[in-house]
Amino acid sequence: MAGVLKIGHPAELASAIAGFRLLPPAVVGPLALALPFVELLLGAYLIAGLFTKTIALVVAAQFIIYAGAIASAVLRHIPASCGCFGPNDSATADWPHVAFDLLLAAAAIFVASAAPGALAVDRKLRHT
Repeated sequence: MAGVLKIGHPAELASAIAGFRLLPPAVVGPLALALPFVELLLGAYLIAGLFTKTIALVVAAQFIIYAGAIASAVLRHIPASCGCFGPNDSATADWPHVAFDLLLAAAAIFVASAAPGALAVDRKLRHT
């Protein structure tokens, strides 16, 4: 859902990403264009249960990176906007956001360790 809310708002997402002061400006624009679609694609793969272990580990890594970026902003006292849920998300980077991202990373690791689920496409492909 986070990816869907960001689609069509690359300037706002680029501003949020740049606000963390971690990436060179040349990377921010392309990342802002691609990130919503990457998030959407990863979510679709997880929902379908296709390449579940690999995708869940990629998602876990993504959440750990997000947590690190947010923690970095908090430690450096940068009032960065999270931008997690599109242009209307006015939440600033704080420790609860770090904890939430780490919790989501843990959930993704659990999914990877338990995959594939009963309804996953992976399971159906394995039995054909």
